[in-house]
Amino acid sequence: MSDIYVMQRANGDVFALDDHGRFRVPLFRSSRDAIVARLRNFGMLLFKPVQLDDSLLKELVPVGGADEVEFWLVNDPLINLNRGQLVQPAQLASLMGSRIKPKTAVIGPASLAR
Repeated sequence: MSDIYVMQRANGDVFALDDHGRFRVPLFRSSRDAIVARLRNFGMLLFKPVQLDDSLLKELVPVGGADEVEFWLVNDPLINLNRGQLVQPAQLASLMGSRIKPKTAVIGPASLAR
């Protein structure tokens, strides 16, 4: 089990990139990685790292809405938020050590992966 972090604003909004009408939520392996990414990405300045837990994950992926949200594990926060790997909901649940059941909808490959 490992901690996974997302960036969240004080009002509860989670930082996500617009990927042709879909939302891509960057995931970070540590709060330090998230802070480094925030320093390098102007749009994240009002966000702070928070640990992704079951309740936040359920808010991010509403029932039947798994096709609208992608999770992206950032490889190196110093380079670019687009550099990383797509994480399927089942993979994310296992990374979090979660006991929640992932949604049945499958998220397709990221169109911006380079």
